[in-house]
Amino acid sequence: MRSVFGTSLKDWRNQRRMSQLDLGLSANVSARHISFLETGRSTPSRQMVHQLCDVLEVPPAERNTIYNAAGFAPAYRRRALTDEDMAPVKEAVDWVLERHNPYPAFAVDRHWRLVKSNQSAGFMLHSAGISEGDSLLQLMQDKETMIATFENWEEVAEHMIARLRTESVHLGGDVVLDAASAKLVEMLGGRTNTQQGELQAFVPARYRAGETVFSFVTTIAQFGTANDIALSELKIEMMFPVDETTRAALMAMG
Repeated sequence: MRSVFGTSLKDWRNQRRMSQLDLGLSANVSARHISFLETGRSTPSRQMVHQLCDVLEVPPAERNTIYNAAGFAPAYRRRALTDEDMAPVKEAVDWVLERHNPYPAFAVDRHWRLVKSNQSAGFMLHSAGISEGDSLLQLMQDKETMIATFENWEEVAEHMIARLRTESVHLGGDVVLDAASAKLVEMLGGRTNTQQGELQAFVPARYRAGETVFSFVTTIAQFGTANDIALSELKIEMMFPVDETTRAALMAMG
């Protein structure tokens, strides 16, 4: 009978599109041993679970589930940014956000909840009805808000669908992200990948703010070697002006 661990291992192997041979070679074990682990004929050691999770690039939160399925205690914690041992991280986040002003920058978690923002991003998000603790997915799943917020909302929606799907796959499937991408597809009338001809170098997000349209390109940063669950899921988005009108307006505001 297949064990809970075996089922999880097979699901993650399929998610990463690896054969038993591929996984065995990467983890330095035989394909036969992988088969035995998946069917429950062999029981993994804690080190083997860790080794397989490394190869399969399983995120920390999902690793805890696999450890439990194999009969071991969880290895990863979820700390608050205000915890004492997270002080260097909080300092780094604050440093990046503050120094990115007057350009917008903010930090979000796995489900795009706003963790922290700089002054510029706070102003922009507040005008869209988003405050710290709220999820940006709320904004994206409301068509009227999207139309009011983004001049090119359909382009932004298509980009977000691809990003949400990619993030969900990395996490082994996430119902919140999957629901958000499905809602965006519905808002587009089932149309995705509608752009024709040669693609642009990037898709700018054009925000409406009164009579002014701010045009941005975004870069995303994450912490390396993160063992904490919350830290591994934290993303810092830094927005840069695409045109001189946006740059000048932000500099004037700053």
